[in-house]
Amino acid sequence: MPSRRLPFARSSHSDEKEGKDASKSGIESHSHSDATASGHRHPSTAALDFLHLGSKEKRPSSSGKPSSQSSFPPTPPKTMELTISMESPPCVFYGDAARSSGALLSGQLRLGLTQPTVTVSHVSLSLVSRASTKHPVQKDCLDCISQRTVLKSWSFVVENRVLSGDGETFPFSHLLPGSLPATASSSLGSIEYSLEARAATAWGDHIEFAHSLRVSRALWPVPEKQSLRVFPPTNIAANIIVTPHIHPIGEFLVQFRLNGVSERGKDVATRWRLRKLNWRIDEHLKMISQPCPKHAHKVGGERKGVLHEDMRSLGGEDIKAGWKTDYETPGGGQIELEFPASIKSERKPTCDVSNGAGLEVSHALMIELVVSEEHVKNKAPRQAVPTGVARVLRCHILLVVTERSGLGVSWDEEQPPMYDMVPRSPPGYSETVTDLSELNDLEQLGT
Repeated sequence: MPSRRLPFARSSHSDEKEGKDASKSGIESHSHSDATASGHRHPSTAALDFLHLGSKEKRPSSSGKPSSQSSFPPTPPKTMELTISMESPPCVFYGDAARSSGALLSGQLRLGLTQPTVTVSHVSLSLVSRASTKHPVQKDCLDCISQRTVLKSWSFVVENRVLSGDGETFPFSHLLPGSLPATASSSLGSIEYSLEARAATAWGDHIEFAHSLRVSRALWPVPEKQSLRVFPPTNIAANIIVTPHIHPIGEFLVQFRLNGVSERGKDVATRWRLRKLNWRIDEHLKMISQPCPKHAHKVGGERKGVLHEDMRSLGGEDIKAGWKTDYETPGGGQIELEFPASIKSERKPTCDVSNGAGLEVSHALMIELVVSEEHVKNKAPRQAVPTGVARVLRCHILLVVTERSGLGVSWDEEQPPMYDMVPRSPPGYSETVTDLSELNDLEQLGT
């Protein structure tokens, strides 16, 4: 109580003075210790104990949880919530960026209420694309890291409206143009799409919700591509047959043939023997980091950026046997080989991107051959003598990594049947006349 704390404070002050005096006189300090040992406590000591107990009662617990007196006021419950339900199939661009007709996007934005009646002042939805870089011009600038572009926006509520019951549903739809880049994620940057919804009440409560959207691209299957590579100063030529479109999952077949591996002389023939073949699939990444208007001076002005490049291997193998060699084939002999190639799934490849707002992804098949030269006498073709000369031949073939098209159909081809497409009705049944006398004869025979 306040009337008792003031004397205690004075007593403690006086006790400090007595302690100082006791330090000067050993007799007085000895008499004070005897009095404490005999059970008679000094009033100043009792005051300190009382204050110490009071401080323990107000001290917060060691567990770190605040006491009831220092706890924050509870947050008010949300009056509404936003959810998005998609009605359209996954967004897939069929064909390349120049020929694709796009993809249809449709769904419903639901505004749920947690109270019987809520006055809503604003409800909107935006389709947003973000191009982010992992090497921005200014590291701590969010505008340099990510560039946000609004592709489409819907405003469902622009003035105060009273909603009751379970809430209200707002449908939306949009045609994504086929020229947009697909969703991509790489070591240099990424491209993402999302639906961002916002709602506000009349008394200032705001709520936001984001729904990620995956956009992919699938190219139609095309015939196999035949490539010819010549390796001067030798007469060796490589003929490679491979499909130009490959997929992140699955194998594809590579047909390889070497021509001109033998050259006959008068007495000695020169041959090239294949020792090893190595193939690998490389992924090339390019990212142009564009600055925001605030930091454009660091790269020399606006509409300029910094180019970053990276390359990694998605799969490969060394082949040291399995080919067929025939030096007697007309035209200088030939070596034939057929092998399967694929992308390792754990490498998580990125599909090709050519118009990705600064991000460019491409792939290539690299083939390296190690051939050695040897001389053979025409009279003894089985006795080959190595000359010690070896060469490394390299081939570079461009590939396109894309998603599988499957049985999907573009939106412009998904149209309901027209009246002329309805087939005719089922054919009618012809009338037949049965002679009952024949049935009676059969019954008599059965009896």
